[in-house]
Amino acid sequence: MAKKTEKIKKKNNDSYEAKDIYVLEGLEPVRKRPGMYIGSTGVDGLHHLIWEVCDNSLDEAMAGHAKNIKVELLKDNKVAITDDGRGIPVDIHPQTKKSALETVMCTLHAGGKFGGESYKVAGGLHGVGVSVVNALSKWMRVEVCRDGNLWSQEYEKGVPKYKVRKEGKCERTGTKVIFSPDEEIFSKIEFDRKRVLDHLRQQAFLTKGVKIEIIDERPSAGSGQAPFYYAFYFDGGLLAFINYLNRNRQPIQKETFYVHKNYENVEVEAAFIYNQEIETQELSFANNIYTPDGGMHLTGFRSALTRTLNDYARSAGYLKESEENFIGDDIREGLAAIVSVRLREPQFEGQTKARLGNPPARTAVEAVVNEALKEFLEKNSADARAIIEKCLLTAKARKAAKAAKETVLRKGVFEGMALPGKLADCSSRDPEESELFIVEGDSAGGSAKSARDRRYQAILPLRGKILNVEKSRIDKMLLNKEIRALVMAIGTAIGDEFNIDKIRYHRVVIATDADVDGAHIRTLLLTLFYRYFTPIIENGYLYIAQPPLYRLQLGKEIKYAYNEAEKEKIVKELLAGGKKETQINIQRYKGLGEMNPEQLWETTMDAERRILKQVTIEDAQEAERLFDILMGERVEPRKHFIQSQAAMVKNLDV
Repeated sequence: MAKKTEKIKKKNNDSYEAKDIYVLEGLEPVRKRPGMYIGSTGVDGLHHLIWEVCDNSLDEAMAGHAKNIKVELLKDNKVAITDDGRGIPVDIHPQTKKSALETVMCTLHAGGKFGGESYKVAGGLHGVGVSVVNALSKWMRVEVCRDGNLWSQEYEKGVPKYKVRKEGKCERTGTKVIFSPDEEIFSKIEFDRKRVLDHLRQQAFLTKGVKIEIIDERPSAGSGQAPFYYAFYFDGGLLAFINYLNRNRQPIQKETFYVHKNYENVEVEAAFIYNQEIETQELSFANNIYTPDGGMHLTGFRSALTRTLNDYARSAGYLKESEENFIGDDIREGLAAIVSVRLREPQFEGQTKARLGNPPARTAVEAVVNEALKEFLEKNSADARAIIEKCLLTAKARKAAKAAKETVLRKGVFEGMALPGKLADCSSRDPEESELFIVEGDSAGGSAKSARDRRYQAILPLRGKILNVEKSRIDKMLLNKEIRALVMAIGTAIGDEFNIDKIRYHRVVIATDADVDGAHIRTLLLTLFYRYFTPIIENGYLYIAQPPLYRLQLGKEIKYAYNEAEKEKIVKELLAGGKKETQINIQRYKGLGEMNPEQLWETTMDAERRILKQVTIEDAQEAERLFDILMGERVEPRKHFIQSQAAMVKNLDV
């Protein structure tokens, strides 16, 4: 009898019947799983709300119905986006029996982009964009000017407060969306003006002839002076865009390649120019949506570029019969390129639209670029020669680097046969719990080795400043002892042999001193990781230690400060709480080597108390530009950058 009762209880606990199926109505799924719709609830997801609403206005512009878009960052975390398009329809929808406006704002997969002729091309094709913004806003208001009348509706967390109502007369047409993100969804609500400007500048380049205004009315924004106003308007399209991207680089072409043509219902626009630099910069867009992971359109562009340049190099005698063709890496070194396609019903991977999957996009881009590039090379023989000569130089360097790598590999350097002698490794062999601290010099190395938890923390001291990889190819890099030691310690190898699965530590921590030399070494290391170990950053494995600048002691009470403002605050607190003691002992740390092991452990290495800054690539384009300015060959852009930022430097250690 007891066994029978036990079975019945187990069945009840594991029941899986109709009543166990939960049906989320309306916009509930969005609030339950916001990351599925906007990628994250962090800073990227927060700004994605603006992009989603702007996409609808840009779709109106691409369809030829809007010429002006205004984005306002208002007080109390509100955002207003206005366009002069046709205005969202307000009449009764035949399926929902509600206003079309309410249907669009409160229903997933509802919009004018699934069929018919309302939008031939559009970015927001899932029909979830603006309704997702509504769901994740604590409050939203939509105003529509249409057919001579002004209509409105307000919402709280995606639920209408009242039916769509007529507010009065309106002479223009268009839509205004005002929303305030929900604090229950987003951990921090603070819109970044620079991020907004960069995104909207990009959209203005892609939608030539459309004016985009940005107004920041927040009193705390920037210098504190409000409102801030900026406007973008470009007639040049991708030509203007490529010139903007290339503003701090030295081109080897006199003429920029540009083509804009339709091919079997796909609109193709592409531009490129070659520079003296080593790195490649490729941006791709589909219906104005940035596709960071590329896709069919970028594949088609690369294929056309490689094939056409190889054909030209052979026909012009630059490549002999006995020589092999250029590979993709030879072709793309020093390239700055933008590819933009517009097509009906694009197939994106995921709601954040990181990659385009339409095969016709590849065919169209390949055909258009192939034909236009042949003509460009024939008409611009000097540019053609400069491009091919750069490809030849790159191919030669690639072969030299390969030979150098093979020499190193034959010695077993990257195969785990000999870890660097200066590495104080941890006992754990589990990468998920293991940490590598890269420290500056033997003094800091000695303190860190004494302070660490030997079970999971490894220490690698580097002597002096590593090679500036921004100015060096990989073959020269591999001759540098410090870089070779770092590559050996990390375990992933480098270049063609790089394998992120072989990484020995899931936390690689750059721990340099808080002075000018320390900042320079940190920049050199970041340059190395950005150029040659990008997946380590993308996987969230790279960190920067945040050691304190000051140690403050009053009697037996000890506090640490990480900046000047925090030091002043702590001084006031200690004096206010000190009854007998009034003399505060303040010690300023200029290097990790100045800390004894106990201090280094409790401030910088103890996982319970330390502060680590995770390195991310939020904006590869901006990172590329800054690395190029600060670490590249050209002096003038670096000089201009230093002069423009000098006013921001208040305290400088020399």
